[in-house]
Amino acid sequence: MKALSVVLLAGSVAFAAAAATIAPPPPTPAGTDVETIQGTSVADPYRWLEDWNDPKVKAWSDAQNARTRAYLDALPYRGAVAARLAALIKASSPSYYQLIARGPRIFALYADPKFQQPMLVTLDAAADPASRKALIDPNVLDAKGLTAIDWFTPSFDGTRVAVSLSQNGSEEGTLHVYDVATGKEIDKPIADVQFPTAGGSAAWARDDSGFWYTRYPGTAVPADRHFFQQAYFHKLGTDAAKDPLVLGAKDGLERVSEIYLDTRYGRDEAFAQVQRGDGNRWAFYVLPKAGPPIQIATYDDHFAFATLGPDGAVYAISRDGAPNGKIVRLKPPFAPMALAKAPVIVPQSDVAIVSGGAEYNLLDLSLSQDRLFVRDIVGGPNQVRVFGLDGKAYGKLPLPEIAGNDDIAPLTNGDVLFDVRTYTRPAYYALWHAATGKTEETGLKMTSPVSFADAEVVRGFATSKDGTKVPVNIVARKGTRLDGTNPVLLYGYGGYGVSGTPFFLGPMWRLWLDAGGIYAAANIRGGAEYGERWHTEGMLLKKQNVFDDFAAVAQYLIDKRYTSHDRLALQGGSNGGLLMGAEITQHPQLARTVISEVGIYDMVRWENDPNGAFNVPEFGSVKDPAQFKVLYGYSPYHHVAKGTSYPAVLLMTGATDGRVNPMHSRKFAAALQAATSSGRPILLRTSANSGHGIGSSLDERIAERTDELTFLFDQMGITPAP
Repeated sequence: MKALSVVLLAGSVAFAAAAATIAPPPPTPAGTDVETIQGTSVADPYRWLEDWNDPKVKAWSDAQNARTRAYLDALPYRGAVAARLAALIKASSPSYYQLIARGPRIFALYADPKFQQPMLVTLDAAADPASRKALIDPNVLDAKGLTAIDWFTPSFDGTRVAVSLSQNGSEEGTLHVYDVATGKEIDKPIADVQFPTAGGSAAWARDDSGFWYTRYPGTAVPADRHFFQQAYFHKLGTDAAKDPLVLGAKDGLERVSEIYLDTRYGRDEAFAQVQRGDGNRWAFYVLPKAGPPIQIATYDDHFAFATLGPDGAVYAISRDGAPNGKIVRLKPPFAPMALAKAPVIVPQSDVAIVSGGAEYNLLDLSLSQDRLFVRDIVGGPNQVRVFGLDGKAYGKLPLPEIAGNDDIAPLTNGDVLFDVRTYTRPAYYALWHAATGKTEETGLKMTSPVSFADAEVVRGFATSKDGTKVPVNIVARKGTRLDGTNPVLLYGYGGYGVSGTPFFLGPMWRLWLDAGGIYAAANIRGGAEYGERWHTEGMLLKKQNVFDDFAAVAQYLIDKRYTSHDRLALQGGSNGGLLMGAEITQHPQLARTVISEVGIYDMVRWENDPNGAFNVPEFGSVKDPAQFKVLYGYSPYHHVAKGTSYPAVLLMTGATDGRVNPMHSRKFAAALQAATSSGRPILLRTSANSGHGIGSSLDERIAERTDELTFLFDQMGITPAP
């Protein structure tokens, strides 16, 4: 491997010019499309770039990719950065996540950086890494690394497992059933069980004879193909085409319903959480194995999460009069709409309960045989409180001060495994003992060839435009001089109630810190760092708060002398890509460089996208006059101004993205390229074999991180450290 041989720039060195020259963008004719919406004429000069089936659009995209590659590949240190980053990532230890105990074994996803895709493995009941056995390995199924596990559900005795598999990062999943002892597929695959629009899930019957599962029923209307998700029951060995429908339109489900099925605590019934689009509004159903479903709560009852516990009762997070959340328990038998009257066992506190994370088998409440584990969010970091099933408090799980927790896995003996994540230490699992209440670290410890022992985490608070205090976590090497010359990368998201919790920074950000950089993560509104109120203050008509918060955090970093405008870079993806687009167009002088991944930029047309209708509860609709005014008022694509000195921008997207239409990146890139007067590059990178980033191969992820780092180094005037 060729070593990186040049030392980092000192803070006092003048800002360097870009190391590579950039060819002009390919010709992009502006059209004359104008649409009248709510009485307003809305120009759309690059609408022709929406049609991916048009050969001219694909040729234009190929030309953009060629231009981007010519620029990035010409950087003198790119090969060394790529080699170093790949070597560090592949020298990292494997990691485990999404642990589920069933029968005598624990199932887990296992990501080994020597391979393209995570695999499904089993461990013994003690979670000993030495007991690991590969069960479903996508790297064997597909040598190119383009097949991924969407999710998995093991049967109760641990002898079978249902797995959704998809290709090319599409998240368009087909369900397969495997025998755990032999690894052989034992039933015919069931197609159309998973798609990004509403996700997908499955839940085994207690006797392991079959399972409830989600499926998109298909329609003669192509635009409705990935809508109207329903739940069916499949008995092993039977024809899936004849599976009975157990939850659908007859039960109140809608075009944008999202179903999450759950039987993990071993009851005879299944439990269904149904979300209306992506708006964090939920209805709940108990699904008997025989008989009609029982709806126990509606969208208007203000519940955020519920599950059927091991004692047969329903445990739920209610926001009714409690924006931080309270826990209620409903004992069987279950009457229709009874959950709203269930007694409170854990009252609302001054911190917010994490809620709304049912997707990908993440549970906001976890239960062992006799304990309830409640995950809280305290402005960004997590804490976990422990209660009895009656609500009696038993303290907290031991977490570091600024730490994250995603996974709480109850074991069959009553003990609990839980993960711990910090910015500076690789993730590890600890074991909480039910008998003693004591905790110890387990052998499930991830290791890394990079150390952050020389780094510290500082938590600051910026003041937003309306006076709101906004947290930011800042990771820098100890002793860093605050003289305004440090390169800073500021990350943000701000939507859907998704909170920015700590995570191990890993090799990419080690290279950034080694080059004199600082990493910062903003806990802006739109997330749920302070509960649902933090979310609602950054959605719909209040979305501008998100952009104001982020700009305030950026200015805070400048005012505190961490950096300057010319040494500041911004990064975000998906909804965070919308954030990047808004900062580019609202504050073009705020930062020197912006990296925006799989972003939404045309807020007038996004509603027409395959996933658009699911996002209406978060963003609003142009069909509503007040919401249109706000959407059009911040839509990045429509606020690109000719002759503006824009920052250097790297726009990244994936051709198979089912969550955010890649046309957003094409149109925004064209508009910025035509308008900018700065001479700084506006680059568009489209990956042919990836989508929204979920399910991407390891090689693709390394290539993306390499392009991001080298773009940052070049545009920020940094030479990588040796």
